[in-house]
Amino acid sequence: MAGAEMAVEKEKKKKKNKTCGMQKANPIIVWAVGIMMLLVANLQAQVLAPAPPKPAGDIASDALIPKVEFKEDWSSPSLKGSNLVALDPLVGQVDEFKDYTFEITRVQWRPTDPIDLFIMKPAGVKKPPVILYLYSYPFDNDRYRKDDFRRFLTKSGFAAVGFVSALTGERYRSGRPMKQWFVSELRESLATSAHDVQMLLDYLETRGDFDMDHVGMFGEGSGASIAILAAASDPRIKTLDLLNPWCDWPDWMAKSTLVPENERPGLLKPEFLAGVAPLDPLKWLPELKTQTIRLQEVKSVTVTPGEARTKLEAVAPANLQVLRYNDTKEFAATVANGTVFDWIKQQTHNPNSRQYRAAGQEQSKSQAK
Repeated sequence: MAGAEMAVEKEKKKKKNKTCGMQKANPIIVWAVGIMMLLVANLQAQVLAPAPPKPAGDIASDALIPKVEFKEDWSSPSLKGSNLVALDPLVGQVDEFKDYTFEITRVQWRPTDPIDLFIMKPAGVKKPPVILYLYSYPFDNDRYRKDDFRRFLTKSGFAAVGFVSALTGERYRSGRPMKQWFVSELRESLATSAHDVQMLLDYLETRGDFDMDHVGMFGEGSGASIAILAAASDPRIKTLDLLNPWCDWPDWMAKSTLVPENERPGLLKPEFLAGVAPLDPLKWLPELKTQTIRLQEVKSVTVTPGEARTKLEAVAPANLQVLRYNDTKEFAATVANGTVFDWIKQQTHNPNSRQYRAAGQEQSKSQAK
């Protein structure tokens, strides 16, 4: 018995010494265990406690997620056949300057694809005419963060709204394979962006602080292509100023300098071209018979091949004016005095407001050489 008691006592001492040794030798473990216990307690409290209300305007709020089925038709620039429901806009930065106000507002009508609108309004004008600005892929929104450019856009009493197209800039969503870019996904890029313009106009109309009877759109490159598609679907766009639009997808894919050579064969496959054919500006430009349109072409810019430019001019309606430049130097010289947007402002202006002089020497289609 004594031997057994001694063995038990020895085992107790052994365990005690082991525990004490571990405590002395590993204080970090003890600290980590304590932190873990606190984290577990916090998690348990969060599970048991009711969820706090989400702030108004939170774009992730369950209350703001439409309880309808999302649907979007990429085969047409029109919203018919699509079901896009806008979430409540998020008004972010708002700055007031002497000559204009500047705000960044986030809108969304498509899962995981918020769009930042850079909205500039002239000071002292209650409901100014508004011009949308959409530059070509891959240019982002950085230009709208510059004070001089914002003053330039709002000069003479016009509001301006800048944004980027799908798969461009901040709209290139994380987690998407890098091989999927604007051109490889051209059907999606064009259709969703044309839809965005129409949804954007719906939003501007609900605000009540713009003259929606006088809406223009300036587009460059792919932005000009999207402007054509959007105007063909939305009569609220009364004036278009188009600079080097992309078009004629078979020739464009075959010869555009923007297309990487290793990707060109895939983009020339019949199934790819068939998918983008309904979104070719060659199809939609002739439909724009009521708008005022100016087409500017810079010959040395080879993103759009010469064959495609020729075809676009051939199908242009009679109400389209053409300006041609041999190179970017000639184009820059024409607009060097800051008149690049004077034409669209003149055409978009409210007759009850100040008149403007157009820049450049426009030609009607019949006069173009």
